Amino acid sequence: MRMGPEAANSRAHGVRHPAADVRRTRTAVVPRRKTLYATLAAGIAVLCIASWPSARVHLQAFAVLRKAADEPVPWFARTTIGTPIATQDFAFAVPSPGGIQQVRARLYLPRNRPHAPAIVILHGIRNLGIDEPRLMGFAAAMASCGIRVMTPELPGIKDYHVSRDTVRTIGESVKWFAAQTGGPVGAMGLSFSGGLALVAAENPQYRSYFKFVAAVGSQNSMARVSQYYMTGRDVRPDGTTEVLKPHEYGPLVIEYEYLQDFVPAADLEPVRSVLRAHLYEDRPGEAAAMRPLNDALRKEALALMNTSLPDTRAKIAESIERHAYEFSELSPESGLRSLSMPVYLLHGEADNVIPSAETLWMESELPHTSLKAALISPVLSHVDLDEEKPGLMDQWRLVHFFALMLQAAETPTGR
Repeated sequence: MRMGPEAANSRAHGVRHPAADVRRTRTAVVPRRKTLYATLAAGIAVLCIASWPSARVHLQAFAVLRKAADEPVPWFARTTIGTPIATQDFAFAVPSPGGIQQVRARLYLPRNRPHAPAIVILHGIRNLGIDEPRLMGFAAAMASCGIRVMTPELPGIKDYHVSRDTVRTIGESVKWFAAQTGGPVGAMGLSFSGGLALVAAENPQYRSYFKFVAAVGSQNSMARVSQYYMTGRDVRPDGTTEVLKPHEYGPLVIEYEYLQDFVPAADLEPVRSVLRAHLYEDRPGEAAAMRPLNDALRKEALALMNTSLPDTRAKIAESIERHAYEFSELSPESGLRSLSMPVYLLHGEADNVIPSAETLWMESELPHTSLKAALISPVLSHVDLDEEKPGLMDQWRLVHFFALMLQAAETPTGR
């Protein structure tokens, strides 16, 4: 799971987006693991002397990250995530403009801990939604730390739509879980869901149900992120510019969201089927959707999937300008200064879906009393653990960030 979350600078804080698995050869891994384990063991030994609760959450954070990367958890951390858990699939009803909406969800519950702290984990743009294996593994690992976890399915986000409807679903999900658990709950949003979680938390209708928000690889301004897809440049708060070639995934999401801007009405559904399968990385489905298309439709679809074509890029730029007024509803930037709850910001240094400058903007706009930790980490790309393995201190900073978030989940409201 991309872990779909710089302080000025994050490294000064000591804490500063879904696709590739962590792959390393055994010969390169074993010496580094031994060094890492030794370093962590030494650091945690010091923590143990100073404070066992702090040491425990750091061990739990380390173990959760190892499980998220689908790597074995070493002996010295294994017992801290040993709480047996039960999972439960269900649906709950929430109000919607069209009446009542049934939200599919999954609970991960630590056994024999009915009053455990609680957190809602919000999946990123991924067609598997709450059934994405890495998300399931991460949620289970969090629950094995003794935390009640709920993963609600976000239908729009699951189908690659970033919309106001998802903000409402997030807010209602947090509200529902808070009612079930007896108090405010934490919320951790991956990718665009993190920004939308902050938008929901800014809404007075939902604010009191949020204990804290953790945004991982998330947007502050949808308008700025959309422009980044066209230019490969995102301006930081200090006036410098982050230059990074955007992933094609971003422009494709713009096309899919506003497909009516790109093809005639009569062509919408057949082209949408092709583009959906392409985004879902469903190659057989894409080929099947292409097969019945005539030459003109096939040409349209292929042009849309090649976001480097000048004509395609011009159409994307026009669509962004046409819908710019909608972006403010999907961006937390306008309400961050009013947030009084704890906020944790995590971003991958080389994120080319939502650039890390977005976390810098959020950091600059949040009240100092609300921003509890901000980390821009080379350990991450978008919200996945990256293939390039950084130094031990970078790994430690990531462990420390997650430890702070675990502590926030465990801290009683009001403290």
